[in-house]
Amino acid sequence: MLHTLDAPAVRSWCQLALRALGQAREEIDALNVYPVPDGDTGTNLYLTVESAAAEVESRFADPGAGPPPGLAETVRAMARGALIGARGNSGVILAQWLRGAAETLAEGGGADQLRTALRRAADAAYQAVAEPVEGTLLTVARVAAREALRAGDGLAQVADTAHRAARDALRHTPEQLAVLAEAGVVDAGGRGLVAVLGALADAVAGHQPMGPVALRGDVRVERCETHLRPPGPGHPAFEVIYLLDAPDEALPELRETLAGLGDSLVVGGGDGLWNVHVHVDDAGAAVEAGVRAGRPHQIRITHFAEAAARSGTAADRGEREERTRAVLSVVSGTGLAELCEQSGAVVLHADPDRPPASAELAAAVRRAGAREVVLLLNDPELRAAAGAAADQLREEGVRIAVLPTRSPVQGLAALAVHEAGRRFDEDVVAMTSAAGATRYAELAVAEGESWTMAGVCQAGDVLGLIDGDVALIGADLAEVGRRVLDRMLGAGGELVTLVLGVGVPDGLAETLVAHARYRRPEVDAVVFHGGQESAPVLIGVE
Repeated sequence: MLHTLDAPAVRSWCQLALRALGQAREEIDALNVYPVPDGDTGTNLYLTVESAAAEVESRFADPGAGPPPGLAETVRAMARGALIGARGNSGVILAQWLRGAAETLAEGGGADQLRTALRRAADAAYQAVAEPVEGTLLTVARVAAREALRAGDGLAQVADTAHRAARDALRHTPEQLAVLAEAGVVDAGGRGLVAVLGALADAVAGHQPMGPVALRGDVRVERCETHLRPPGPGHPAFEVIYLLDAPDEALPELRETLAGLGDSLVVGGGDGLWNVHVHVDDAGAAVEAGVRAGRPHQIRITHFAEAAARSGTAADRGEREERTRAVLSVVSGTGLAELCEQSGAVVLHADPDRPPASAELAAAVRRAGAREVVLLLNDPELRAAAGAAADQLREEGVRIAVLPTRSPVQGLAALAVHEAGRRFDEDVVAMTSAAGATRYAELAVAEGESWTMAGVCQAGDVLGLIDGDVALIGADLAEVGRRVLDRMLGAGGELVTLVLGVGVPDGLAETLVAHARYRRPEVDAVVFHGGQESAPVLIGVE
């Protein structure tokens, strides 16, 4: 339990918030009915926090470059990253909320500073919106800040109180905004802020971003189907977003001009860098207003009706057009990469210490140059980033299926049945079935003392993980490997796949294959040299 928020805790906050938003992204997208029912609020919030987390990680990336960053540098990096990567109405508001919080937290991370930070964050969010509306993220932020002022003396009490108050405020948003009541949902942006505040409370409690992150009892709603569709009559046709380099004195005229062009105007930032978001009918005029104020860049213009049409007809186009298909496999290790390429996949080489972000996944799919893409993740930690990337790509007309393979051995099983000549849906079903029929395990070496599902392990212990959970602890790779195979083959199986990592002892593969055949003479076995650093041995049983 922390008594003062420090730089590592802010780093954990960013990572936990990203995980929480990744878990809730589709739920939040489904809640999105205001201001435009375009089903992307969860994705926009995820991308915003992903950018904030990446900016913070860049400060910790090279421990040999100098002393680790302090609290002030870390919270400012978080705010800058969010501002640069902010997407959509809710993303810009959240970025401004983080900026307001950072202004106070840069001065200290005690309980009183956190109280003040939450109030300044709420004020900054309101100031960013040209026409604030209650029953939205703004209301949730204000109520959380108000109740934090009444919390106990400790940092944890302030964070927990703010989170609980935000959850309660979210439940009441349909009473404040008629469009939410009509749809029977709570506010999507507010739901995202609840996840961010829950992550803050978790970080203060000392939770680390390892394994599944619980959402701390956040508000749950029945999933409703909100599909991308054009705005109703009288609503502007375009969403315009850009970053703007401009002096503070240029902003009042810019706000006035953009407010006259459309609605949903949000301008966040400061110190010469701003994120501008507005819905207009004349997209060119909105960009020209930015040119008069300063230098707009990273300009994104979305035509709501065309985006809805692309979303709704991508599958139909896939049936009419000549299909070109690619399978993109995310792997680490040269041997695994070569094996996937030989099986017909395009490979994205993943750094084992830094999983690819959504932008990297989307860029890799674009480089594949296909209208139909099957994405093999081979890592459960990539699901949220892949989901956000897939949503962007579908708006660009790419037909994409994300197969949430949890291990490279499941990805190899999927590739083994891939047939480009089949219809896309049939190919995806066959690959999904093959991956799902492959149970997976791995042998790993513990880096330190830790509690696991199988008991306490010490540094240097060999861990046998089955389906992602530690099932066995031992002292020898061969001994633990034999026990893992016994458990996996006890449920049946016809083919054992072993993928060897870096530095595996000579003879280990032969020992494990001989044991598998001794226990189950009918079992076939194949061995590949994957070259992965993450685990000495990956095991698949089909």
